[in-house]
Amino acid sequence: MSIKVWNYLAEYDAERADVLDAVDTVFRSGRLILGPCVEAFERAFADRHGVPHCVGVDNGTNALVLGLRALGVGDGDEVVTVANTAAPTVVAIDAVGATPVFVDVHPETYLMDVERIPDVVTERTKCLLPVHLYGQCVDMTALTAHAATFGLAVLEDCAQAHGARRHGRPAGTMGDAAAFSFYPTKVLGAYGDAGAVLTSSATLDAALRRLRYYGMEDRYYVEATPGHNSRLDEVQAEILRRKLTRLDDYLAARRAIAARYAEGLAGTGLVLPSLAPGNDHVYYLYVVRHPERDTIIAEMARRDIALNVSYRWPVHTMKGFARLGHRTGDLPVTERAADEIFSLPMYPSLTKAEQDLVVEALREVLAAL
Repeated sequence: MSIKVWNYLAEYDAERADVLDAVDTVFRSGRLILGPCVEAFERAFADRHGVPHCVGVDNGTNALVLGLRALGVGDGDEVVTVANTAAPTVVAIDAVGATPVFVDVHPETYLMDVERIPDVVTERTKCLLPVHLYGQCVDMTALTAHAATFGLAVLEDCAQAHGARRHGRPAGTMGDAAAFSFYPTKVLGAYGDAGAVLTSSATLDAALRRLRYYGMEDRYYVEATPGHNSRLDEVQAEILRRKLTRLDDYLAARRAIAARYAEGLAGTGLVLPSLAPGNDHVYYLYVVRHPERDTIIAEMARRDIALNVSYRWPVHTMKGFARLGHRTGDLPVTERAADEIFSLPMYPSLTKAEQDLVVEALREVLAAL
């Protein structure tokens, strides 16, 4: 049996009638761009998080770009974030003309070590951009305290944290604004690219709506700072609105899979995911760690079981960001983790039989090392 690290086909089979009905609903509506389906999804997603405003956009990267721009981040500013994230987090900072400044992470959770923030804040620092990585939240109590001390904006990167909570508060509700991706692999995934920005600020909401539509409020008239075309598609919005009603089911399935992994892989020598106190984890990824990572991945591939690494190359080590002047050793915890972490198959439709095969194969490979 071939087992992929992510696979949507079984989920699609189960939800096919609803997905196709969503498409037909849009096509029959007479409105294909920024219509009632986008508005309905925005209301539903905002209500889910208990905030007044949600602005749907075309992808998670532009959710970050527009969020930064709405917060006034631009040329010459600095944004504090982490290097163990998907490159788009940092690409978005670069896109608005700002400079990413990295802090290291906790060795157990791989989340931003917020106590390092004061060490890197300068007069140019404008924003903190925490990444709620793998499905659990950064320590936002400490982070927002630093933001208040230094007068900084906070933009949460929630691309991997739909449904996650910290001390009962949903990811995406603890900063000035929050960017979400609905890329198909996400906990709440579209059937293509999609994204959104949450905020409690009416001022930011208005700015985001202009920025996603060229800077316009009315057609053909640019009101303020020019934006660009970053509109959420009606079809994806309607699919997401319907899938949002099933989000709790997706979360329950992911947590059950994580619990079975924890039981089945105990005592194998793998470092299993660590839950930070106060967090409710949604297990977007099930990330484990072992010094023989690459050997394990190769041996599992021989058994037709795919594993993944998120992320093999910390952003500060990439050639595309060489101009930032970082050297190997600047972020030692991040760099050590990047050499050892890998992800196991994780998606709600992963069957118990498939997971048992993954666990059995892993135990065999680990025992032979």
